[in-house]
Amino acid sequence: MVPSLTSITSRLRFRQLTLLVALDEAGSLHRAADRLGMTQPGLTKALREIESTFGMALFERSPKGVLANELGRCIIRYARVIASDLGHLREEIDGVLRGSGGRVAVGTITGALHSVLIGALAQLRETQPALSIEVREGISSELLNQLNEGRLDLAICRTTVAKQADQFDYEALQDESVAVAVGPGHALAKARRVTLAQLASCRWILYPGNMPLRTLLEREFREAGLDLPPYPIETASSLATMLMLKQDPTLVALMAEGTMAFCEEHRIARRLPLAIRSRHEAYGIVTRRGARLSPAASLLVQCLRDAANPGGGLGLVHT
Repeated sequence: MVPSLTSITSRLRFRQLTLLVALDEAGSLHRAADRLGMTQPGLTKALREIESTFGMALFERSPKGVLANELGRCIIRYARVIASDLGHLREEIDGVLRGSGGRVAVGTITGALHSVLIGALAQLRETQPALSIEVREGISSELLNQLNEGRLDLAICRTTVAKQADQFDYEALQDESVAVAVGPGHALAKARRVTLAQLASCRWILYPGNMPLRTLLEREFREAGLDLPPYPIETASSLATMLMLKQDPTLVALMAEGTMAFCEEHRIARRLPLAIRSRHEAYGIVTRRGARLSPAASLLVQCLRDAANPGGGLGLVHT
């Protein structure tokens, strides 16, 4: 039987939520007790009290340690959100008392980093120079998890990779163009015309199979009647892709337009004269469904709209 909200709020303390997070991260009672400055028997007793509040076990015990079960993972996720919100509250209070400042944590996919975020952050710093900003780069699925756990205030990514997209609010920012890139020393680097058939025999750097850019490239090869090149190097890291293209003159990669422009500017890679016909999925601003953004995060959202579309935003939509 699920305990009532009154029962949970009257018995559960913030210290206990901190304990659950520490147990999840440490993976053992001994290591968690050391981290929290407690004895292991004391931690065991505290865990029993928490589990008594919810009326069921939250961790599976084994000789190797403890592992949160499904209910435990659910509660720990909310514990992290609460801890993050309290941390943000403290920083916002400090900003209010000083008349400016605060903190914002934003996650971004690489293509949006070059295309909109850097410009938006420059605008944000001009408006709020005392603001603390955390930027995390990653793939959409990672960013959505961090957003759901309260580690991020907002993310610039896609929600189509989410198992439960209805957990998020989504505001479209930009369509994303893509380009085919090679290193400066590649045999086709200065070619005036290149076909996909020519590249079918090349060694490719590919995004992992669950990512939109990988799906797009597979569709492009399929519609051209070609097999995807075998034995690829798979990575979601744009930095790793750039370094490999620059070092190995035989490699080919698909890049987001913003990343491609950066590579051309710094002579890291060259763009091949090959148009990708398949349309790439747009990305946008993602927040937790119904979450109330801090003043700093709201200001960043407006800066992102300005950077992506100087004529005005596209509006908040639910996905």
